[in-house]
Amino acid sequence: MSSILQRLITPLFSGPAEPPRNKVTVVGVGQVGMACAVSILLRDLADELALVDVMEDKLKGEMMDLQHGSLFLKTSKIVADKDYKVTANSRIVVVTAGVRQQEGESRLNLVQRNVNVFKHIIPQIIKHSPNCIIIVVSNPVDVLTYVTWKLSGLPKHRVIGSGTNLDSARFRYLMSDRLGIHSSSFNGWILGEHGDTSVPVWSGTNVAGVNLQTLNPKIGMDSDTEKWKDTHKMVVDSAYEVIRLKGYTNWAIGLSVADLAESLIKNMNRIHPVSTMVKGMYGITDEVYLSLPCVLNNGGVSSVVNMTLNSAEVAQLQASANTLWGIQKDLKDI
Repeated sequence: MSSILQRLITPLFSGPAEPPRNKVTVVGVGQVGMACAVSILLRDLADELALVDVMEDKLKGEMMDLQHGSLFLKTSKIVADKDYKVTANSRIVVVTAGVRQQEGESRLNLVQRNVNVFKHIIPQIIKHSPNCIIIVVSNPVDVLTYVTWKLSGLPKHRVIGSGTNLDSARFRYLMSDRLGIHSSSFNGWILGEHGDTSVPVWSGTNVAGVNLQTLNPKIGMDSDTEKWKDTHKMVVDSAYEVIRLKGYTNWAIGLSVADLAESLIKNMNRIHPVSTMVKGMYGITDEVYLSLPCVLNNGGVSSVVNMTLNSAEVAQLQASANTLWGIQKDLKDI
């Protein structure tokens, strides 16, 4: 007696299945990882999504929950496993895994603990997807992107940190909200470290080509009576505030990562402020990853835009690099 499947479908081809062309893997199914996964799914970027984590029950639950929504998605295959074999043939791997900072723990100790986590994760990714592009999201993102570059053996243009893509989005939202326009109509960049030493490029802020510094030469300075500098402080403080209010940040970074993935997968040559190797740029002599305006396409970071920064902004960028080098120069086993 033939089965329903045999009676329903007549196969015309029985060869091996084609490998996925736009497979995306997300490592870590915490709040950030799942926000990245959902954002990527909702933008129809992947023909296969793989999830990896060490917590098997949560991993399986998240996979099943997404699979049950397959009717409403354009991604036909969603898989998950703690074994990295499930990630094979990934085009993009998003790394969100890592340990959280404990109360009273130094930043260096946190980084070193995450290095030990990455020493397990990164070689497994490369083993199964040697041609992938890695987007590092785990914090502190700039140092861990450097660590990923060292551990992976990949060329620097294929190891990208989510960097200040989110900081710049926050900046654009806060500035445009004060100006009464949509955030896409305000042009402004946050460069450097994703964190306390980030650099707002006030000299480049503009709306419809109108440079705001020409309207207010003191914009961003302490002497500015309009106190625009407060907006950058709000950018720096915003993550802490969201964490204080809800316990973590996830939606904005998830949307930010999906935006980066779109530029990579669709070969868009869009410019994003993401963390890349900056040695030799703006007088920086150490091997550090910092955010600069990068052109992203299907090869990764194809080029870096040479922004015309004023001397104060260059000094801030160098200080940001020195802060990061001060942390990573003491890291062990990478």
